[in-house]
Amino acid sequence: MKRTLSFLAAALVVCACAQDRSSILKVYNWSDYIDESVIPEFEQWYEEQTGESVRVIYQTFDVNETMLSKIEKGHEDYDVVCPSDYIIERMLQSDLLLPLDRDFGDTPNYIDVNLSPYIRECFDKMDGGGKNANEYSVGYMWGTTGILYNAKYVSDEEASTWDIIRNPKFADKIFIKDSARDIFSQIIIYLRQDDLKAGRVTLDELMLDSSDDALAAVEAYMKQVKPLVAGWEADFGKDQMTQERGWVSLNWSGDAVWAIEEAAELGVDLRYTCPKEGFTVWFDGWVIPKYAKNVKAAKYWINFMSRPDIVIRNVDVTGYVSVSGAPEVLEAFTDDSLEPLDLSYFFGPEATSVCADPVLYPDRSDIERSTQEHDWGSRTPQLVEMWSRVKGESANTMTVVVIAVFLVAIVAFAVYSRFFSRKANSRKNGRKRR
Repeated sequence: MKRTLSFLAAALVVCACAQDRSSILKVYNWSDYIDESVIPEFEQWYEEQTGESVRVIYQTFDVNETMLSKIEKGHEDYDVVCPSDYIIERMLQSDLLLPLDRDFGDTPNYIDVNLSPYIRECFDKMDGGGKNANEYSVGYMWGTTGILYNAKYVSDEEASTWDIIRNPKFADKIFIKDSARDIFSQIIIYLRQDDLKAGRVTLDELMLDSSDDALAAVEAYMKQVKPLVAGWEADFGKDQMTQERGWVSLNWSGDAVWAIEEAAELGVDLRYTCPKEGFTVWFDGWVIPKYAKNVKAAKYWINFMSRPDIVIRNVDVTGYVSVSGAPEVLEAFTDDSLEPLDLSYFFGPEATSVCADPVLYPDRSDIERSTQEHDWGSRTPQLVEMWSRVKGESANTMTVVVIAVFLVAIVAFAVYSRFFSRKANSRKNGRKRR
């Protein structure tokens, strides 16, 4: 039976490979990063615009490098993918991307009409090895890196600096993203405050410093932080914050939005701030890989994803913030119950006093303290090694608790499976969003 199934699977693969790829669009995106109801709508819209039918094959990934490896080493024929900023740089430098043709015939060009001028400027700053990222990629979502904190235990002043993660007052209540690049960038900004204030270096220049001295300084600082950390996390930190098991979290704005909303329903007052020393912004964007087979449908997909109504729906479902500066988007996320912000940098000169959520859209005065990260290229292994040394092998209190709970769960599941296997086989585990 297994041999028969294997043969059928192989046959299906052969049939799929033999299909005319002009009627198939292969999309590779982050998990839980889209309103999936827009996918069939795109198929219908594409046929209306071009007179051609298309079927979307939608797949997801959870790690940038996984996606990159499939394209760079496996030559996978994905038509459109959504990497993060530094991976866009790496793909440009490795000649893995095709330029994006903006000619859509009679169909409106939603990309260039609606793209925020701020996002365009940031993509101009990407290091594409002589190539302009705006010609090869279009932003999708963006956000900031900052401090998520519980106002019951942490004051606004305490949360206003990156050095909060070294404050012994919050020992075993601190969660930090398991992301070497993001942590290095914030800490080097903190450590070089005197040089920044004296004008000896700029924020943008700091993001290009991958020297041994910079790595050593961040490593020394983070080893002071390590004994206070309850957990290095990729996703579970926001849950710990909503349940008040954590009071401080070095986090991304997208996760912060989710955590703040969930915590509010539990009566927990979580807040988010971008520290006074400076911080980084991040971006994810659509690109067409070198080995794409349906470039036409790919560029229409990117255009469709830039349409204001589709933008709003994707933001509502994912909780992340679009790069779109369209008037419809501005109106959709204006909330008169909030304090006015200067968002003219993002939406244009008319947006100097907009009542909006500062977690989603930082005020101009905040964004002026920001910078963007870059790919480390050949120095990436040194960054990864530094981070491994920081985390080390010793387990902290939270790690021990998590492992213990996990082991108990395994034992319980084994017992349950033995006596109630039929019922157990009918259940499925849920997934958490990125």
